[in-house]
Amino acid sequence: MQLALELLAPARNMEIGTAAIDCGADAVYIAGPSFGARAAAGNPVGDIARLCDYAHTYGVRIYATLNTLLEPQEYKDAERLVRQYHDAGVDALIVQDMNLLNLDLPPMELHASTQSVIRTPERAAALEKAGFSRLILERQLSLEQIKAIRDAVNCDLEFFVHGALCVCYSGQCYLSEELTGRSANRGCCAQPCRSRYDLVDAEGRIIVRDQPLLSLKDYRLDGRIDDLVKCGVSSFKIEGRLKNASYVKNVVRHYRNVIDNFIARNPQYSKSSYGQIAGGFEPKPDATFNRGYTSAWIDGKRCGKWNSSDSAKSMGEYVGEISSVNKEGITIRLPEDVRLANGDGLSFVKGGEEVCGMRAEVVHGNQAVLKETSGLSIGMKVFRSLNLRFERELEKNMPKRLIKVGISYTTFNGETCLTATDEAGITVKLDVEEAHQKAQKCERAVETLHSQLNKVTEPFVFSLEKVEADEIYFYTASEINGWRRRLRDMLLLESRRPALNISDISAKAGAGNVKPGKDELMRMKYCLKWELGLCPKQKGKSVDEPLYLVNRNRKFCLHFDCKNCEMTVSL
Repeated sequence: MQLALELLAPARNMEIGTAAIDCGADAVYIAGPSFGARAAAGNPVGDIARLCDYAHTYGVRIYATLNTLLEPQEYKDAERLVRQYHDAGVDALIVQDMNLLNLDLPPMELHASTQSVIRTPERAAALEKAGFSRLILERQLSLEQIKAIRDAVNCDLEFFVHGALCVCYSGQCYLSEELTGRSANRGCCAQPCRSRYDLVDAEGRIIVRDQPLLSLKDYRLDGRIDDLVKCGVSSFKIEGRLKNASYVKNVVRHYRNVIDNFIARNPQYSKSSYGQIAGGFEPKPDATFNRGYTSAWIDGKRCGKWNSSDSAKSMGEYVGEISSVNKEGITIRLPEDVRLANGDGLSFVKGGEEVCGMRAEVVHGNQAVLKETSGLSIGMKVFRSLNLRFERELEKNMPKRLIKVGISYTTFNGETCLTATDEAGITVKLDVEEAHQKAQKCERAVETLHSQLNKVTEPFVFSLEKVEADEIYFYTASEINGWRRRLRDMLLLESRRPALNISDISAKAGAGNVKPGKDELMRMKYCLKWELGLCPKQKGKSVDEPLYLVNRNRKFCLHFDCKNCEMTVSL
């Protein structure tokens, strides 16, 4: 029996969710009107119902995010919303607040959010016992830690493979709430980790001035799918419910190719949905939003830099270096495979300052006319933050997702029947009740059956695989085309009945919400001493501790737990 692997895509709205499905997602996660942990990415339940209807055609599953921590007075509203999700066809809920388990919920699969602080086998086992059929693991885990969790539980494991990284352990960041009153666990994070800070020692000396010291690069594990599968991960999640359509299309298509290549080499695995992705754009992960990439702690050690360096913003793809500059524009030393276009967005870092960006007004080969060139110099790196040609390609050249359907045609004793079975195993039968004349040219009549049935009627690719008959009858092309369209409608009707994988949620114990220590606002694997070459293991220069992060009038103390290789930010 093949083991199914899932590519899980984010959706800010129904349109992006549909695009993710067209580009190859096996599942989509999306927020409803409330409690979705992204205040800026809510959707009406009616839109989610329409997305479910489209998704289930391909066996794609829809997961609704209900992953904020709730106030007691909100439980009834949450319970009502879950029932609406159930009626809409949602396949599973992503949950953080364990109190939801005590509500009167309809029979729905429950997934424990990464906000549920899942980074030890003990915590994972407690959540499985509480009734969760899937655990969404902490991003700052190593392969060894994932394997230990796999050995402790039987439920599905989901892991992020691409997108923005929270610097803090998921679900345990309280910096936004401390600074602004906007709680990350209530879906209103102000992202203070992307702000700029001074790093100050115990004597008040500034070690680093005005840098995004807590801003991490984006996660990227497209080269580690094999390793993750071996450790027991079956769902590969892309971050980005606030990202635009071009990001989702591009990254989903890329990971679809990566996972399909893995399956082709390992036939004991399969994808968890149906339909082949045909045609369309070629993905380029570097061409859409990213802050540079890191694999973080996946190997259980610190390799390379995690920090997003000079900027918390997206730099875009590296395209070359400035070879000359004047008042009108710049000349760029470009690789042979890079072409700029009028309107491309270019970005630069001027002397360690924040990233500056501007449009290329007019492009002639490797020369770009800019409105402003002050501060630019020879040798400065140039990044393309907006690839206009590629954006247009993403918009206009979408792939098609087509499901294979085999047709069997039979005629015995004057009764004709067409049986169609799609790759999901759904079978429908169409009885042809009209009387027809016997064909004078039997071979030609069978050829007509093949030519008119072997066609694409989206989302299906029909193929006549078997003809069995005691008599061959004559049919017009329009009649046969009508049968194909009716088979399509019948298959669509059948495929849009979601088959829910019901979890037993009766064991409501042992997985309460985790609270931090006193005054601790953040805990993380990321370590500023390592990033700056100040870690004793690096034999770098020593500094007077404690160290502090300073932003305007706020000062936060850094503590270094070297035994566990962790850093904390505290009041």
